[in-house]
Amino acid sequence: MTTPAQRIYFDNAATTALDASVLEAMMPYLTNKFGNPSSIYSYGRESRLAIENARKSVAKILNAHPAEIFFTSGGTESSNTAINAAVRDLGCKHIITSSIEHHATLHTVENLYHRGEAALSFVKLLPNGHVDLEDLEHLLAESGEKVLVTLMHANNEIGNMLDIHAVGKLCKLYGAIFHSDTVQTVGHFPFDLRNTPVHFITGAGHKFHGPKGVGILYINENVKIRPHIHGGSQERNMRAGTENLYGIVGFAKALEMATANYEQDSAYIKGLKTYMMEQLMQHVKGVAFNGDQTGSCLYTVLSVSFPKTEKSEMILFNLDIAGICASGGSACTSGADQGSHVIRAINNNPNQVTVRFSFSKHNTKEEVDVVVDKLKELIW
Repeated sequence: MTTPAQRIYFDNAATTALDASVLEAMMPYLTNKFGNPSSIYSYGRESRLAIENARKSVAKILNAHPAEIFFTSGGTESSNTAINAAVRDLGCKHIITSSIEHHATLHTVENLYHRGEAALSFVKLLPNGHVDLEDLEHLLAESGEKVLVTLMHANNEIGNMLDIHAVGKLCKLYGAIFHSDTVQTVGHFPFDLRNTPVHFITGAGHKFHGPKGVGILYINENVKIRPHIHGGSQERNMRAGTENLYGIVGFAKALEMATANYEQDSAYIKGLKTYMMEQLMQHVKGVAFNGDQTGSCLYTVLSVSFPKTEKSEMILFNLDIAGICASGGSACTSGADQGSHVIRAINNNPNQVTVRFSFSKHNTKEEVDVVVDKLKELIW
């Protein structure tokens, strides 16, 4: 039985623990296999082979061609690269996005808009936080310019999942470029990119028990963009700079493991989420859930709104004192804390305090029980 004295980590949508098997796969490249992948002698060739084998493995899992997979420093770099390239290289003069995207997307599109490089439209959201596909089609039909649609596959705060195929088909119909931030779904769901109408997707190793500081950008083979970091010829002239060798090896290993254990892990984690929802509804008066929690939603994320009381306003601070890691999502704008732009967009209720709990294969029902017991104390 877990006791409150032990740390309970319920913030896996922020980052996950590095798997021991992933670290083991990385270790040779952190120690004796240290050659520069661009060097022609055996040490270098060994490193180059490790990168290309990782690329092939990732491509096979995502059902993409190895030439479509580019290794980056993570989801933020990948999304920045795709969005900027769509405007500067692919001729997109109008960007359609939503108000609940990750800041890696929102700040990038706002920067392009403020620099006068692209017009910017925000698609309407339905009351449950899903993108209004009718409004998206209306915006696409009305636009006289080439459009970039950038919509995330799954929201990192409320977990809502986009119908990526439906959006992709609309983009195809109107000749738009489609970028999807898939940071919360790569490593958590199967992908079949050969049969998905999308031009760019992204991934980050640390979201599925891989290392931090490494990610991928998928660029559909029919899309031609220019390098975004200039220098050497790494990543087939697309991203100069010596590759993050051990990170790339770790990313591929973590993705292989996540894919092999998908059925078992996803069912187990979904069970934890469902159990926590049931326990909260049973034991905490006035609890509510944000987004489409029982519908099209991540099995890893639970966004909970609690009644605002004198006690609950300090909920995250008090959870931390109790050794429980979770993240905020309050719509409050007091002091330096601007709150969550996602919660403000879908549930701007000043009488609620929002907390995101996110789960992994390492969590247990006993931990859920401890957290629910603690929450009962912290609300009323």
